[in-house]
Amino acid sequence: MLGFIKKDLLMIKSNLKIFAILLLIYIVMAFQGQMDLSFLLPFMSVMVMISTFSYDFYNKWDAYAISLPNGRKNSVKAKYLATIILIIATTIIITILSFTISYVKTKTIDFENIIPTMIGSLFATVLIQSFMYPANYKFGPEKARIVLITIVFSVAIIMGVVTTYVDLSPLIKILDSISAYWLIAIPISMILMLYVSYKISEKIYNKKEM
Repeated sequence: MLGFIKKDLLMIKSNLKIFAILLLIYIVMAFQGQMDLSFLLPFMSVMVMISTFSYDFYNKWDAYAISLPNGRKNSVKAKYLATIILIIATTIIITILSFTISYVKTKTIDFENIIPTMIGSLFATVLIQSFMYPANYKFGPEKARIVLITIVFSVAIIMGVVTTYVDLSPLIKILDSISAYWLIAIPISMILMLYVSYKISEKIYNKKEM
């Protein structure tokens, strides 16, 4: 299991220089007020983990993994554990940078805006990856990108139609009534999403022919 996790983390390490350069560019833009660093969290996490699926595919990792004891199960579990490690590390780094930039610019730390924005970005990251991983295991990295783009556009179209033609005021009232519990509800939702995604990915991978 540790070997599987180490493999994914080493592949992530090979991309760190590129993302370090991007991070420096975005830090400069954040100081200039042109962007919010919190949006880097879903972008960097998703792009890095997509690359690990591509490396696995082109290096025929699956053929090797299934030859090991509990190879299929451990491979999927390691992918999700590596993802959690990456998300935690990225969240800590970007949160510290956001606090630092806020303090340098205003001599205060805007906790009220930074923390909810980071949590929202974290939720978006987990949501995207919860869809992305089963799609990668089912279709492979190339087709999974098309599937993911299709899902995103479909959801955007559906949301556009719903917000135009459906009265959402009852739903808004319900959300307002539970807004005080978002610090509990969002982490629980993220854990449930990752767990369901993991079980789906495991089931797909166990049945997949290599």
